[in-house]
Amino acid sequence: MKQRLSVLLLLMLALVLVVSACGSSSNNKEGASSTPSPSTPASQSTEASSTPEPPKDPVEVTLAGWGASPEEQALLQQVLDEFQSKNPDVKVKYEVIADQYMDVIKTRLIGNEAPDVFYLDAFEAPALIAKDVLEPLDGYVTPEFDTNDFEAPMLDAFKSPDGKMYGFPKDYSTLALFYNKKMFADAGIAAPPATWDELQSISAKLTKKKGNKVEAYGLGQAPELARQMFMIKAFGGKLADDQGMASFATPEAEKGLALVVDQHNVAKTAGQPSDVGAGWGGEMLGQQKAAMVLEGNWAIPYLQSNFKDVDFATAEVPSVNGQKGTMAFTVAYVMNKSSEKKEAAWKLISYLTGKEGMKTWTSKGFALPTRKSVAAELGFDKDPLRGALVAGASYATPWQAGTTLPTIMNNFNNQFVAAYTGQSSLTDALKKGQETANKEIKAAQ
Repeated sequence: MKQRLSVLLLLMLALVLVVSACGSSSNNKEGASSTPSPSTPASQSTEASSTPEPPKDPVEVTLAGWGASPEEQALLQQVLDEFQSKNPDVKVKYEVIADQYMDVIKTRLIGNEAPDVFYLDAFEAPALIAKDVLEPLDGYVTPEFDTNDFEAPMLDAFKSPDGKMYGFPKDYSTLALFYNKKMFADAGIAAPPATWDELQSISAKLTKKKGNKVEAYGLGQAPELARQMFMIKAFGGKLADDQGMASFATPEAEKGLALVVDQHNVAKTAGQPSDVGAGWGGEMLGQQKAAMVLEGNWAIPYLQSNFKDVDFATAEVPSVNGQKGTMAFTVAYVMNKSSEKKEAAWKLISYLTGKEGMKTWTSKGFALPTRKSVAAELGFDKDPLRGALVAGASYATPWQAGTTLPTIMNNFNNQFVAAYTGQSSLTDALKKGQETANKEIKAAQ
């Protein structure tokens, strides 16, 4: 009996040992499968145990602008290509709005179908800022973006009254004095005028008459607010007050504008393009029907292409009342406040208006860079033709005056032309223009 019990105990012990050995073997196998061996790279083990994430599609950002010359379109495409090569996570869909640009943009903003990023002229900026349809950009700006590098008047043109930034200017042009070097030499004039008194004196020497008919004016003028706003400021005048009401019918404003009107009506040494059958100031100069005109950067390629035999030069606009002055026309990239791709939209804006993107965009001189460092790097500040335009950037008056500027402009232009052509006195014209403008502004409120 004892012998049988001993045998049974031995058999049970053997069974326990076998089960224990099997369990140990199973645990070792699990450890081998979960811990990579020295000969198996960890990455291979991780890939085997998890599914890799598929690559994300780039975010598509829409960009809209108006049409330009083929050369400018090619430059913009180059900048966009460079941006996308550096930012493969963003795809830019560019659209040209050829006609009624601002009407299209405003309609799309109302319908919540506007592009993520779009061009905005300084003239239109106050109205869109007031409507709260643009994204404030202050929170996106980093120190590396260097806003101090921008010409201050161009940057300020896209700020709200409380100082928020709603756009960064991509380019600009001021006005400069363009003059015919041969006509100067023939009249014995060695240098361009530095003051308005000198301008008037030189204009008399350069004006050519046949009997009572003027064949070539000393100065070509544009009797419109966009070209004359800095003359209103020259003696302390203001175009509009802080409430947006017209305020140009003052002795101070009249004093500056009288210099323009009297040179045409009294001295008869200045004329507008229609007086000589031309379409604009650049054509007057090119056809040698004016020895001097005040024009912008756009006149340079126009004259070089269409009037290759005309030897012209540029200088800063002559000072008025001891003060330097000129106009500035600038355009910014802005962000749609309703955009659902704001991070990508800012990437695009910051590149287009950053030093690298702006250098490419303005490299051919079709437009001037709003960053001082880029202008210096490209040599535009010392360029024989563009240097005078760049010099005026720091003191220029941007073509902008609040949300009521369209109404003020229309009424000013209607009455100022009447004074310029001798149909009304300047005093009466300014008074009537201001009163009519303010009636319309009040009616629209």
